Amino acid sequence: MRSWTGWIRPSDRASYTAYMERTGLADYRSTRGNLGAAMVFRDLRDGRCEVRTISFWRAYADIVAFAGEDIELAVFYPQDDSFLIDRELTVAHFDVV
Repeated sequence: MRSWTGWIRPSDRASYTAYMERTGLADYRSTRGNLGAAMVFRDLRDGRCEVRTISFWRAYADIVAFAGEDIELAVFYPQDDSFLIDRELTVAHFDVV
């Protein structure tokens, strides 16, 4: 499983969801070996909305096909800066049992 976290304004939740469906989530889902992808949100007390993408993969080699050789680096898209007020630059990978 691949997990990335970023933060947006709560008012951008619907537009960011639509944007991610066209970009990141679509790219995850169209990459061979992807077993599914989702995005989850939670509103924080500090006024930000945390967003996390979670994707499931058949094998690490399939993640390389999506992310490139350094799979620890997050993948970003051209309009991300208009939505993200903060972001992790790396992702976490987990073995799912």
